[in-house]
This record gives sequence, structure tokens and C-alpha cells, in this order.
Amino acid sequence: MLSIADLQRVPVYKAVPEKRATRRDGTPREPERLGKIHFAVFTPGGTRVVGFMIKQPDVAGMIKRPDVFVALDCVHPRAGLLVVDARKDAYDKAAIERLKLDFDRCVMWVGMDVRTVSGKRLGYCADAVFDFASGKVGHFVVAEGAASQALVGSLELPVAMVQGYDKGFMVVSDDAADLALTGGVAAKAAEASVVAGAKAKEAAKKLDDSASAAVSKGSKALGKQLKKSKGMFAAFKSEYQKAAGTAKKKR
Repeated sequence: MLSIADLQRVPVYKAVPEKRATRRDGTPREPERLGKIHFAVFTPGGTRVVGFMIKQPDVAGMIKRPDVFVALDCVHPRAGLLVVDARKDAYDKAAIERLKLDFDRCVMWVGMDVRTVSGKRLGYCADAVFDFASGKVGHFVVAEGAASQALVGSLELPVAMVQGYDKGFMVVSDDAADLALTGGVAAKAAEASVVAGAKAKEAAKKLDDSASAAVSKGSKALGKQLKKSKGMFAAFKSEYQKAAGTAKKKR
């Protein structure tokens, strides 16, 4: 099982077509770098990863290029690298059609705010653990913020508790509010002292609301349903800047 957080920003390469696999001198050609994993794309039901959006390198270090969608079933580890099969239906529209995806309804859970059916906010989806071969999600990780996750811990949310997407939220069953925190320095300490754990949680929340505010807001702004994004993630940079308060003001 792998986590989305561990895969984000990992380089991805394009396999060399069989006809071009060997140079004239007999030496093998190295795979060409495609870019880095930007986001994981989940099925509309949200229980399976179907692929990744790959951030391509800028042209001449200046001109931004759109993200490329690659199907999970065409990405394989080879010689320590993640390599995409040399086939046209591994990418973008051809891959979407082959997989018969309703791409507009697919979701990006990681970064999305989480609430229960009754409306209680639990934090945001910080990560997802899934099987790389099948794409099946094992569980989601819900945290109040980066600092809170480190100090207090996070919730391991079973896939069965996910009810779906609604207006920018991952909606989960009300039972999720009763899940116990796992991991985190303070969470372990809280086993011996509930008071100490509560104080640490309060301190972590203050950190998230102050020093980590821009980062936290920016990351949460990214999780969403694909139809909410223009040009297949082309608008994410500006959305992140606005959410984090770093967008340039017009003069």
C-alpha cells in the first residue's frame, strides 16, 4: 500500500517505444522525463485511484504547460523509476475514453475539506492510502491541519464511511466524528494524560490558524471535483495563490 503524500512530486518518465528502444550503437535509450506527480485522481465514488495529473516542466523555465492525465494502469515501477507505458491511450482523452470515466465527476480528495452528513466539520483530507496495482483505497487520512497532524495525530477514515462529494466537501458518515486520533506526538502523550493532550491539541490549532494559515488554506483549496476546474487543472495555480493570500494584486 502506498500513500498519495509519498507520491506527490515524484518524477514520472515516458517509456521509449519498442522500435526506438535501442540506439544504432546497440545501447538502450533512457526513458524521457514527463514531469512530476501533481494530484491523484479518484473515481466519482472516490474509492479508487484511476490515475494522476502530471505537472510538466515549464518551457524554457518560463512558459507554463498544462497538467497531463496518465492512467494508473499504465504506470509501472521500472529500475527504480515510475514509467508510463508507450501507448497513446495511457494519456489524457484517450485514457479517459478507454477507462470509460465520467471525468467531470472524478474527484481529487486530497486537500478537500471533510464534513459529516449532519454538517460537522472534521478537518481536511490530508492523504489516502491505496493499492498501486488496483487503485483500491485502503483508508483516508483526515487532519485539522499540518501542525495538528504532527502534534495531535489524524483520523484514519475507512472507505466505507465516505458518502460522496457535495459542494466542495468530502461527506462522511456521522460515525466518523467518533473515530480516535492516531499518530502524532501529543496523541501518544495523551494516552497518559488527557489534559496534556487537550492542551497540545489547542496549541496545534493555534499554530494552524496562524503560522501555517497560508499553507493550510492553500492546500485545502485544491481538493475538488474536476468539473469545478477550468482546463483540467490549469486554474489551480491562481486558486492556490488566492487561497494562500499570495496572489499578485492588480495595479
